Amino acid sequence: GILCAGLTASGGDWTAFRGKAGTGYSSASNLPVKWDANTNVAWKKALPGRCNGSPVIAGNLLFLTSASDDGRQRTLHCFRASDGEEVWLKTEACEQVMPTHQTNRYGGTTPAATDELVVVWHATAGLYCYRHDGTEVWHHDLGEFRHQWGYGTSPVIDDEQVILHSGPGAAVFVAAFDLRTGEQRWRFAETVQGNGERNDDGKYMGSWCTPAIVVNGAQKLAVCGMSTRVIALDTADGSLVWACDGLSGPRGDLCYTSPVISRDVCVVMGGYQGPAIGFRMQGEGNITESQRLWREERGNPQRIGSGVSIDGVIYMANAGPNLLQCLRPETGEVLWTERLNSGAHWGSLVFADGLLFTTGQDGTTIVFRPNPERFDLVSSNDLREPTNATPAVADGTIYIRTFRHLWCIRNPGARE
Repeated sequence: GILCAGLTASGGDWTAFRGKAGTGYSSASNLPVKWDANTNVAWKKALPGRCNGSPVIAGNLLFLTSASDDGRQRTLHCFRASDGEEVWLKTEACEQVMPTHQTNRYGGTTPAATDELVVVWHATAGLYCYRHDGTEVWHHDLGEFRHQWGYGTSPVIDDEQVILHSGPGAAVFVAAFDLRTGEQRWRFAETVQGNGERNDDGKYMGSWCTPAIVVNGAQKLAVCGMSTRVIALDTADGSLVWACDGLSGPRGDLCYTSPVISRDVCVVMGGYQGPAIGFRMQGEGNITESQRLWREERGNPQRIGSGVSIDGVIYMANAGPNLLQCLRPETGEVLWTERLNSGAHWGSLVFADGLLFTTGQDGTTIVFRPNPERFDLVSSNDLREPTNATPAVADGTIYIRTFRHLWCIRNPGARE
């Protein structure tokens, strides 16, 4: 069978982008379902900069990125999760001002943590690993990452190695590094047209996808959406196992979301209203003809955050128009659509305590029950601060990063 792998940390932690296994799932329970800026707020902490990176939690520590407005200072913060007190911060220098998009400020990546270590990618400023006390263990200068829309992929930790999709830009690669020493174990280079910003037809290109780690029998795969195709690399040596084409669209070759896995079906959605594809994760080499189940190019919304798979269907919140959708992964059929009043959704969905949580750009988190037949609203919770981040959920607590604050939302008496 095919399963999504998890990171090494305690059961209640949220240690990476989209959670421990990169699926949007959390084992947390007793979560609040009603809050606002004054209700069920355990603490809030003022943050520098309007950054898109999401928080992660390991034990009683919370890690979060930020950056200066010009991107020349890129920072990893460590807070106590219990009370929001800042424990330390580490700032690394980027020697020059790199281009980005006004909606994707610097500091848009999410760290990955274990019980002892935390890893953060600052793009051109480097890949860094620290102990929980803030001591640097190792770092790598991986080169310049220049793209007009900036950077945003996040590291993944699996089997004592750090896997990073490095891009977009002129040099795009997926590489693995020894978690303890930083030694590069392997690197897979993806062929890029032109300078990595425009393809040979002059259209936009790039991928901001964070890989999903998938267990397929005895083999473990890093599955990643690139600008034109989805690839699977053997995490043992970085060799290409299979690839499925179909992400090139009329407006360009773009991928913002991460793969959503439903049993043996993988669904990846292109960016800038680009194509969505679904295929079975079987075979070797180019599996487009043999395994691709569907490809939908027309009428797609803008998709930035990633969906979640529950009981054989996929739930997806979109960035424009702000539609919540339920899809069948084997066919791409949209089972239902709901227009949300929370603005566009850049953050990814979270599934915890039997409920789905999705936060819109206006700071409103919609809580609803998974239901393949209809939208089943539980609550709508407005912090009245804009955000592009994904909530982190651990130990009965929801952590939300807005452009102004880091919010800690929990029921009275939880995690005291």
